[in-house]
Amino acid sequence: MLNTVNEGRKVPNVGFISLGCPKALVDSEQILTRLRAEGYDISGSYEGADLVVVNTCGFIDAAVEESLDAIGEALSENGKVIVTGCLGAREELIRDLHPSVLAITGPHAAEEVMRHIRTHLPQPHDPFASLVPPQGIRLTPQHYAYLKISEGCNHQCTFCIIPSLRGPLVSRPIGDVLREAERLAAAGVRELLVISQDTGAYGVDLKYRTGFFGGRPLKTRLKELCMALAEFGVWVRLHYVYPYPAIDELIPLMAEGKILPYLDVPFQHASPRILKAMKRPASSENTLARIRAWRAVCPELTIRSTFITGFPSETDAEFEELLAFLEEARLDRVGCFAYSPVAGAAANALPGALPDAVREERRRRLMDVQADISAERLAAKIGQHIRVIVDEVDEDGLVARSAADAPEIDGQVFVNGFYDAAPGDFLDVQVVDASEHDLYAEIRTAR
Repeated sequence: MLNTVNEGRKVPNVGFISLGCPKALVDSEQILTRLRAEGYDISGSYEGADLVVVNTCGFIDAAVEESLDAIGEALSENGKVIVTGCLGAREELIRDLHPSVLAITGPHAAEEVMRHIRTHLPQPHDPFASLVPPQGIRLTPQHYAYLKISEGCNHQCTFCIIPSLRGPLVSRPIGDVLREAERLAAAGVRELLVISQDTGAYGVDLKYRTGFFGGRPLKTRLKELCMALAEFGVWVRLHYVYPYPAIDELIPLMAEGKILPYLDVPFQHASPRILKAMKRPASSENTLARIRAWRAVCPELTIRSTFITGFPSETDAEFEELLAFLEEARLDRVGCFAYSPVAGAAANALPGALPDAVREERRRRLMDVQADISAERLAAKIGQHIRVIVDEVDEDGLVARSAADAPEIDGQVFVNGFYDAAPGDFLDVQVVDASEHDLYAEIRTAR
């Protein structure tokens, strides 16, 4: 049954499609929060929506195709579509294929999106319909949330167009970040996933200036932010961290249990020449030394990374160098992409483009090597007692995650035959088996 306000007038409904990375998801949550704050309803179907907002991704060709397909489907099923997000920065591409969209904006443009929605679907504010929880509208389960600490990026990686889509680094004031985290924790969030395009650079653009939270001064810097987040009593997980020397300061916090012993570090390659062509830090030897130093301080540290195979002019020897790096680094979690040209990326002009089949074959080989490494590292956990957070209860038992597992991208911990828990609960379990991705455990105690 459609919601109505006091006068019997139908409340406008907005459908929403959110594509892309967690940073885009946070943008979607901000727009949804604004919608509810202004009295709009959110529709779960095309049929129930008066218009549809599509938050797009434009990072690689596959993401562009998915976004264009989503826009086309929304137009076909509903007819009234507003486009936002990273692909929105390429308005001409969208207009050429879908000229009937109502409006197009780029990324992190909540106010601009709202202006377009108000134009095409006016909704006077109503105090009875415009009720929003203090933590805002979230697209994640209630027990975890993404906490975006900055926008944009100052790097000029040749395979990436994010700086041209999202602009240079703009850090959020530390007080604003901590107030959002405080609201989330008060609303029952048990895990905060700290994200940005370059998390380790947080505060660089502000020259680490002092902000305030709870009346106390804090530098706008990642270490100080992590120490403050630890006071909320929730899991704190870091994503998209470049291997800057300053990251070394965070490892003792992980060893002390203040934040999760987990780093998501996009190394991308190991060959100095390829890293230089990518405009990435170009010393795999220093990276290996840093990983060894991190593990010496915090042996339980989990390291996730991503790599690109088949970058222009990558030789067989350089690919073998990458495989040797993996064998030496023994990373816990690895994702890999076969190089894909992105419109507007500087790497498109580099000589020595490799055939698609070579790029993909190298990706498969890398993932085969990593599968053995992952299986070995997970098997070493059999017999250990670990803490997990419950994500789901199904017919087989609990689906949970350990400190080593970020939601949706890493593995899971299955506790079969046990049902006395709810999403967001922390449990102590004993690992009894492992695969190359997941763990299997038995219950110990719950809190």
